[in-house]
Amino acid sequence: MRLSEVKLHRVKLRQVSAPLADIPAKLRAEFAAAVTPKLRPGMRIAIALGSRGVSNIALLAKTLVALINESGASCFIVPAMGSHGGATPEGQRAVLADYGVTEEAVGAPVVSSLEVVRLGSTGGKPDIPVFLDRAAFGADGIIAVNRVKPHTDFHGEHESGIVKMLTIGLGKHRQAIEMHTHGASGLRDYIPRVSKKVVESGKILSCLAVLEDGYDQTADLAFASGDEIFSLDKAFLARSRQMMAKLPFQSLDVLVVDEMGKDISGTGMDTNVIGRLRIDGQADGLPKIASIAVLDLTPASHGNALGVGLADVCTRRLASQIDWAATYQNVVTSGFLARGYLPIVREDDESAIELAISASGARNPQALRLARIRNTLHLDEILVTKPLLDELLQGGQGEEI
Repeated sequence: MRLSEVKLHRVKLRQVSAPLADIPAKLRAEFAAAVTPKLRPGMRIAIALGSRGVSNIALLAKTLVALINESGASCFIVPAMGSHGGATPEGQRAVLADYGVTEEAVGAPVVSSLEVVRLGSTGGKPDIPVFLDRAAFGADGIIAVNRVKPHTDFHGEHESGIVKMLTIGLGKHRQAIEMHTHGASGLRDYIPRVSKKVVESGKILSCLAVLEDGYDQTADLAFASGDEIFSLDKAFLARSRQMMAKLPFQSLDVLVVDEMGKDISGTGMDTNVIGRLRIDGQADGLPKIASIAVLDLTPASHGNALGVGLADVCTRRLASQIDWAATYQNVVTSGFLARGYLPIVREDDESAIELAISASGARNPQALRLARIRNTLHLDEILVTKPLLDELLQGGQGEEI
């Protein structure tokens, strides 16, 4: 089937929209109630920021820095990342810079290092060693900031959020290696145990949980400390499941993804959107997609193409941008090697999409179930074939534009 035979319709999907009207004002109010009473003049606070894409992260960081300074304390930024940024201090600093988080932009220095201190271990079986970023450990307190959302590897009470950041983020590459040796079920079961030890160390002043709606807009902010960190993380995760952008289809012949990247998802393409995990022993979800073609890699990925193995076909343009050292560092640390496999490479977008259609087994252009998206984070507008358009209109899930 030639791509010229396929007619696409632009559709505006109906996602959940619940943006905060004034983000700095909300942050100031929450900070005043939860954090200001704990600060004293002269204290030095570490603000932990991760590598996941978080809307308004530079604004949140800048406002947080200003609030800490107003209290008479001082602060610095630490990258709370495992193997991202190639597992190098320079690479992790560059990841934050791509999000607009630099000393010049937010008013606080970025202290990037992979050095850690050992806090002890979890006890029990397995007895997991617990690590913490050395620079953050030297501060008078740590404020960890992260978006709470479903994880791309596993599902449980705590997934991708502030609890996970306390473990794999603040524990740096050393903790990431330790955790990923236990596989997806180990991440689900053991991250809360490690995070509990981090909280018990007394170094965590507070955590800022960020919730986003289906249009990638900041929807809510809240601080928590102590055991309340776990209840806040759990509550925001439940809300995120209801809000996050989704593809409203049970099945597709072909999904075309214009771009993948680490700033889009930890797996380049969010597995909760594409329904593929590529983890042995873990069941895939919905939609069921026969063939996936991915066309490009975002600049903010710095060549890290973890997740490219979730696709069946990619372009030469994407393949030529891959930094295999950075990709393999991330893939090997995760332990899910299939996600780093290179799909079949085609010379351009058209030939990649045509191969994906052929591989799907679809033969009739009028019956083809194909959707094309910008990426798995921005799903407000997509392109679809007629069968999918009819399905969306009948279900009231979108409108043609």
